[in-house]
Amino acid sequence: MASKKIACPSCRQWVQMTLYGTQHRCVCGHVLTTRSAAAETQRETSVRGRGDHKGTGTGTLMSLPSSRSEEPVPSGSQPNKRALLCGVTYKQHKYKLKGTYNDVKNMENLLTKTFRFPANCIRILSEDDPRDLERIPTKKNIENSLKWLVEGCQRGDSLVFYFSGHGLRQPDFKDDELDGFDETICPVDFMEEGMILDNDINETIVWPLEEGVTLHAIVDACHSGTILDLEHVYNPKLNAWKDNIPPSRARKSTKGGLAISLSACEDDKMAIDTTVSDPSIIVFKENMMKSQLLNVSKLKLDVSWNKTDITYGVLLDEMVNYIKKINREKGNNSKFLRTVLRRKAIQEPMLSSSETFDVNLKKFVL
Repeated sequence: MASKKIACPSCRQWVQMTLYGTQHRCVCGHVLTTRSAAAETQRETSVRGRGDHKGTGTGTLMSLPSSRSEEPVPSGSQPNKRALLCGVTYKQHKYKLKGTYNDVKNMENLLTKTFRFPANCIRILSEDDPRDLERIPTKKNIENSLKWLVEGCQRGDSLVFYFSGHGLRQPDFKDDELDGFDETICPVDFMEEGMILDNDINETIVWPLEEGVTLHAIVDACHSGTILDLEHVYNPKLNAWKDNIPPSRARKSTKGGLAISLSACEDDKMAIDTTVSDPSIIVFKENMMKSQLLNVSKLKLDVSWNKTDITYGVLLDEMVNYIKKINREKGNNSKFLRTVLRRKAIQEPMLSSSETFDVNLKKFVL
């Protein structure tokens, strides 16, 4: 069967494709169609002798000799892992954060080294390179990347959305929040373009999840408890799930897939940054979410001696224990922290999900 190579417009990897198939899936998860492949081959034949055909670098078909030793990549041939990591520092503003780029790099290392995510299937949005305009965490780029994350998802896929930055709340005008507030994440340009609401995140990355697809959202921001607007919230004190179904009964569910959110704190709480003005105060934006999830690999090794894996219950317990430890070690002699904690700004990690499960039995796997 005739075949050729096409450059994936998402990751720029070469994909060997049959000319008369319907679609193929790159290792990064991007779906490439071949409806025009035969026509492209005819066009190349007609211009042969007038010079080599060169691609534009924007994902157009590029003519290379086919290799019989390389098998075409059929659509849906194997499950994929894909991740979107956003670290917003707000460099040009007085409310800047200093640790978010390190957060995403640490998360990238965790995903590639512990959970075996292919490096070319991880998209990072940060302000590290201002020349790369498509990789700056603007509202438009984050929204487009959220769509990329779930594009063409299929059974067996594992998707991760990680956000480290500011989060805010605003009044809910659609009657779809039990507490009367929408939670938001703040892109770098949120003062000009606006925030990204939990409603929009839910519609973009939760609704499309087909049966067998798993999405984990890890959100390290203030007021991030129900940032995905999932229908079930876990209460660790009661060891039970509570409903988070909106009063309006608006759709918040998947198409059969599983969405799980791990948030730095509850909706009405704040996540505290380490970058305070007093250098003697080391607060906790190692922060619960970054430090504890990066400790997952160590936890996994520790418990492997007992031939078990980490459950969500173990992960939540370790997060809480870590916060308590930081409070004891760093907060007792800090007037600043004593003041903050009296205002109930202490972080309490939150777990929410599109469906209920036994947190003491279900293994934490990305």
